[in-house]
Amino acid sequence: MTIGLKIKQLRVMCQLTQEELADRCELTKGYISQLENDLTSPSISTLTDILSALGTNLKEFFSEEDEETIVFTEDDYFVKGTDDHTITWLVPNSQKNEMEPILLTLNSGMETTVDMPHEGQEFGYVLEGKILVQLGNKSYECKKGETFYFSTNKNHYLKNIGKEIAKVIWVSSPPNF
Repeated sequence: MTIGLKIKQLRVMCQLTQEELADRCELTKGYISQLENDLTSPSISTLTDILSALGTNLKEFFSEEDEETIVFTEDDYFVKGTDDHTITWLVPNSQKNEMEPILLTLNSGMETTVDMPHEGQEFGYVLEGKILVQLGNKSYECKKGETFYFSTNKNHYLKNIGKEIAKVIWVSSPPNF
């Protein structure tokens, strides 16, 4: 890791000139320039002051953690299909997260596999069509523009009760799909 380049990136991100950063840290503009060009190394105390002026700290500055991916595109999706339905995992590796969102495309008259009781909750938003949410011994109709939400302590599944395909954004917490 080049400390100088990382300091420069933080300074630019904070919209500070070298002179403004130097003034905040009681240093010279020349010293900041040398530091950013890796021509000198700061003491821990000086680095701490600079990082404080840049809104961060030593731990965050030296962290090697990969930045969390926030936005996903179609290229990231994983799709699995059968004659009855297609499941599109919208967030790759979401089984490691607290929620697992999928896009379920269910053909007319078809249903998902019965899911046995498990810990958690599930939420769905019907994008197209009309479905039946079967939860234990009770059935609930849910159509385009409507949502469902339930605890997963009973057998449950979805069935397309319309003449066209049904599309549902379905989120399980914890991951279960």
